[in-house]
Amino acid sequence: MTDKVPTIVVVDDSATSISLYQFSVEPLAVSFIGFKSPAEAFPYLQEHQPELLFLDIIMPGMDGLTFLRRLRALPHQKDTPVIMVTSKDYAQDRYIAKQLGALDFVIKPLRFKEIRDLVCKHTNIKQPEQNSEQNSKP
Repeated sequence: MTDKVPTIVVVDDSATSISLYQFSVEPLAVSFIGFKSPAEAFPYLQEHQPELLFLDIIMPGMDGLTFLRRLRALPHQKDTPVIMVTSKDYAQDRYIAKQLGALDFVIKPLRFKEIRDLVCKHTNIKQPEQNSEQNSKP
């Protein structure tokens, strides 16, 4: 049995969004890598297969759907779990994402808990125990 730490990759042109993902997964037993463009992410993804990829759709240069199409052409990325993220909920984008094998399609703004829940759901990582007020009452 291996204790490999799952790698979570985010490709989003917003540094603020990347920070949100990083902060959200901090309490989880995962490795986090953020890229601000598909051009930055592609060399890494040619060599590595993350356990989960969050991919923004609307980015300058190359949009997330075009990037996903390019990524799926790599033999080791055909089945990489991908969650598409966007601020616009277009039916056509959902359809294309599904055709390209995206697991999920989520709308910004994302919240810490939503990101953690998605990571845990798609990587089988357990949520950290939370100290609730009920547990601390005498």
